[in-house]
Amino acid sequence: MPEGPSIVILREEAAGFEGRVVSKVAGNSRLDLQRMRGERITALCSWGKHFLIRFPAFTMRVHFMLFGSYRINERREAAPRMSLQFKGGEELNFYACSLRYIEGDLDTVYDWSADVMADAWDPARARRKLRARPEMLAADALLDQTIFSGVGNIIKNEVLHRIRLHPESQVGALSPRKLGELVKQAREYSFDFLRWKKAYELRKHYQVHTRTICPRDGNRLTYRAKLGRAQRRAFFCEHCQKVYVLED
Repeated sequence: MPEGPSIVILREEAAGFEGRVVSKVAGNSRLDLQRMRGERITALCSWGKHFLIRFPAFTMRVHFMLFGSYRINERREAAPRMSLQFKGGEELNFYACSLRYIEGDLDTVYDWSADVMADAWDPARARRKLRARPEMLAADALLDQTIFSGVGNIIKNEVLHRIRLHPESQVGALSPRKLGELVKQAREYSFDFLRWKKAYELRKHYQVHTRTICPRDGNRLTYRAKLGRAQRRAFFCEHCQKVYVLED
């Protein structure tokens, strides 16, 4: 599943389509895609894992789910879920993704302050949301898009290792300093992810995700196929990542 930094890259790569009129629409979606034909794209935005194509009266939301992908000015052999075509032969193609129309003002739909890569990101608000749910596991907290929009499983595993925090720690048991580290690194690692992905070297920077040995202490990493309420893959070190739990 593409995480927030990958959607930022898409937004940057597609920026040249802002202000352009969609001349033709195709795709195997059940939505009425022809609604976009003849409409001008007013802006291309992102919120976490959502890519947002804005038109004057509505927005097309693209979510890539687990296996979605896109192509700009080229096509895959598979049929696209949605293809937006423009004069001059340029096109935006989306595959194996979820599409949805959003009506009206996006500010009534999205909390921009929750997007870890947005200028509007508000770490103080994230801390307040975490304190309101003290029993939540750290692993689930990082994947909660209402708190850390854009954080996915890779970022979750790497952030927890970076701050030496066990994924099954409860956020209410964390000291103010440790809670601050969690919030700070959710954003900082996301920008590291963005930089490494642009340089085509993301995987070589993995410390625990899909790895077997902890680079910090040399111990074998623990792997859980399903951990926490989110039931996502977890890679972590039982030796250097401390578990914090609430007292009875």
